[in-house]
Amino acid sequence: MDNGIKNGAEAITVSALNCIDLSSTDTHQSVSLLKQACLDCGFFYVVNHGITEQFMDEVFSQSRRMFSLPLSEKMKLLRNKKHRGYTPVLDEHLDHENQVHGDYKEGYYIGVEVAEDDPKAEKPFYGPNVWPVPDILPGWRETMEEFHREVAKAVARLIALALDLDVHFFDKQEMLGEAIATLRLLHYEGKISDPSNGIFGAGAHSDFGLITLLATDDVLGLQICKDKDAQPQLWEYVAPVKGAFIVNLGDMLERWSNCIFKSTLHRVVGNGRERYSIAYFIEPSHDCLVECLPSCKSENNPPKFPPILCQTYLSQRYSDTHADLTTYGENKK
Repeated sequence: MDNGIKNGAEAITVSALNCIDLSSTDTHQSVSLLKQACLDCGFFYVVNHGITEQFMDEVFSQSRRMFSLPLSEKMKLLRNKKHRGYTPVLDEHLDHENQVHGDYKEGYYIGVEVAEDDPKAEKPFYGPNVWPVPDILPGWRETMEEFHREVAKAVARLIALALDLDVHFFDKQEMLGEAIATLRLLHYEGKISDPSNGIFGAGAHSDFGLITLLATDDVLGLQICKDKDAQPQLWEYVAPVKGAFIVNLGDMLERWSNCIFKSTLHRVVGNGRERYSIAYFIEPSHDCLVECLPSCKSENNPPKFPPILCQTYLSQRYSDTHADLTTYGENKK
């Protein structure tokens, strides 16, 4: 069911999503709720995930501190070729067909920390992060490094069961054993979106990888479109829920499941209020071969996509949606 609520004078539609309690001992019910969500829209909530509200409040507080710095200071932290660091407003352009400019948001990428002299740092999404100097943002790095991927692993185990796979299918070393885990802080400055004229906080897109966990403040903005082929498209808000993560499936899982599970279009529409969110993207290891799962293909339903390495797929998707670093001149790293 969908619920109509008021946003000022305008009635809007909010999508009612399944909520999965990660502390529940009723695994059958959890898998059933998750499977229904994955077949329907690829979005759901998780609660009792083990990350305290106190800690998440601290992450949001540190995020606000960083984004409140002068632009000149933030540009010193400009993202590098491995997508670590600051992304300015309009840097990301997610929907070239419908957006007249890039996204009206700024962000900050933090990935798996790997020393520059470590052989693993040669991989596209591993390496040292871009960190603010401690005297400008004391405690900032320590807070961000405390964020971990155990919640995502718990969700991945339920997804495996929903796909009739072994519960630890995604725990394998070549999958989430050396995952590409990326934390992204996001700030929408309060610009009012105008979808009819191609102005968005974040353009319509589906996420690139396996699963995304999203924490938001209490400001509405995230919308999903359950049927991307519908004309006209119907967009529904996803309500913020205090203490919950909003989880959505990425394109890589849709490929893996042969389109049985859905990676759903979503966007952010600004209403004039400042908004903060924290996204945590979990992708398999660099060398993981993403190919149709045995439980998702048959003689009558052959694989719809060719196999592809995770690093190859992700590198192309990032390249397609971000500005060329040379456009930033002397700030390029």
